[in-house]
Amino acid sequence: MLEQVTVAAHPDAWRRAGFELDGDSVAAGSVRIRLAGADAGRGITSWSIPGLEGAALDGLPPPGPSAEPQPAAAGHHPNGVLALDHVVAFSPDLDRTVAALEEAGLDLRRIREGPTPGGAMRQAFFRMGEPLLEVIEAPPDSPLRERPDARTRLWGLAFVAEDLDACARIMGDHLGEPRDAVQEGRRIVSARRSAELGAPVAFITPHYP
Repeated sequence: MLEQVTVAAHPDAWRRAGFELDGDSVAAGSVRIRLAGADAGRGITSWSIPGLEGAALDGLPPPGPSAEPQPAAAGHHPNGVLALDHVVAFSPDLDRTVAALEEAGLDLRRIREGPTPGGAMRQAFFRMGEPLLEVIEAPPDSPLRERPDARTRLWGLAFVAEDLDACARIMGDHLGEPRDAVQEGRRIVSARRSAELGAPVAFITPHYP
């Protein structure tokens, strides 16, 4: 379902992080990551979800149609990335956001209750084709919870990487320290701001049944 995500970042920064580029795009499994340049806005600026064009998603960017032919499933990138695992969004009111996304036709898989490393206590997961949309309810002390007009916003991307050591060898000091992921049995590591990837990016080990 999710075909393309646009990030305000320079393609060279992603190339330095070990991604193989096709022009200004990265193929991550079935999803294309289009890199629109650092002056194209901030963070994740748009996404393409055929069938949901223009849907109201509680503040998330209204989805657009496919902008260009989609790549075949990508192979391995030098940094070990195999696919896009999930897109992260933050919500000031998870129940409200879940209702809006379900009304638009997105498939809610589950709601998780319990603490996360960032202090959030609730997460909702929606299937969007190959990747998931992970909606995190902002912690109680977050400014997002204090604004009466606050809406849900796209935040970051997490990629499946078969070998976090490969990421570390390529990115060096631009990568943080690996830690246990919320998903049992998986490890995750985040790129630092110095990587200049335009939005928060993480790498997570594959899920094995």
